[in-house]
Amino acid sequence: MKFLNNIEKYTLLNKLPYELLQDYLVQKLLKVSAYKKGEIIHLDGDQCKCLEVILEGKVVIERIDENGDLFTIVELYTDNILGGNLVFSTNPFYPMTISARTDVEILEIEKETLFELCCNNREFLYAFLQLISGNTLILGDKIKHYANRSIRDSICAYLRQEYHLQNTFEIKLNTTKKALAERIGTQRTSLSRELQKMKKEGLITYDATSITIIDKRIINDG
Repeated sequence: MKFLNNIEKYTLLNKLPYELLQDYLVQKLLKVSAYKKGEIIHLDGDQCKCLEVILEGKVVIERIDENGDLFTIVELYTDNILGGNLVFSTNPFYPMTISARTDVEILEIEKETLFELCCNNREFLYAFLQLISGNTLILGDKIKHYANRSIRDSICAYLRQEYHLQNTFEIKLNTTKKALAERIGTQRTSLSRELQKMKKEGLITYDATSITIIDKRIINDG
């Protein structure tokens, strides 16, 4: 397997002997799966049966909002894991959709094999717990950020932050509208609708490259 030649770059896997990984692959206790860009890896509600290590590529965790739009909660990259906080749970079902943002390769470690590795290798166990803790913090922060915030609240928070960074009411957009929508946790169409409403209400004006704050209460509220 190609990843064995670069095993040192994987926080979790480099705690295991090379020969052990080879043996587990031969016995099919470990399995490498490939996904094309845009392909669904897990749907909301799928059962988590194994730990997955991202060998190559970018994975996104997404959720559906009240309008049926799908938006990104967090992106995960090479060397991160999926399912670590679920695989030993009494309710091991994915709460969100996970898909491939690029072509992706993932190493699957079955639950019993994972348990055996954790029992027999303290360094592996420690690295596994560190990765779980890191992912829990990232997801917790993202979900808390989006849970009780409307699209308008998110736009205003973004404008306040950029006002203090750029020190001007004319906020230059250093990103695409699509990327901005993902950053604040909504779809591009939803973002555009809300910007139009805010413009009609005299709160802002905007064009393709900037948003200008008209109502100064935006930077004082929140």
